[in-house]
Amino acid sequence: MSTRFVTFTLDGRLYGVRVESVQEVLRGLPRTRIPLAPATMAGLINLRGQVLSALDLREQLGLPPRNAEVDQMLVVIRVAGESIALLVDSIGAVVDVEDDQFESPPDTLTDPSRDLLLGAYKLQGRLLLALDVDRAVAA
Repeated sequence: MSTRFVTFTLDGRLYGVRVESVQEVLRGLPRTRIPLAPATMAGLINLRGQVLSALDLREQLGLPPRNAEVDQMLVVIRVAGESIALLVDSIGAVVDVEDDQFESPPDTLTDPSRDLLLGAYKLQGRLLLALDVDRAVAA
């Protein structure tokens, strides 16, 4: 059986979320920072009159901060009926992966990303890290 993922990069790594979770992808929109909010909360964005929370996935996954000069992209996902924007470095392609390409996260992976990953899919010369969107937005 195959699963379709929208892919994106963070710090040179390829991540993906299931297509059915994605509402749309956008070039970075202006964000309003929220005083005293956790570092993972990148702020609020106005998407055609709807106010969305924007999460910094780099911060969430314990990755180094992005270069401020790089234009960020947003993956808008729906979780429990609510739209949330995920800040990513770049958007990739939509890919189909087969169940036999899947591997669970190794036990040696202990950083914050282990709890936020469903596992990895072995692609041609690369790994696709499957993000658990429910956990990523709840963390």
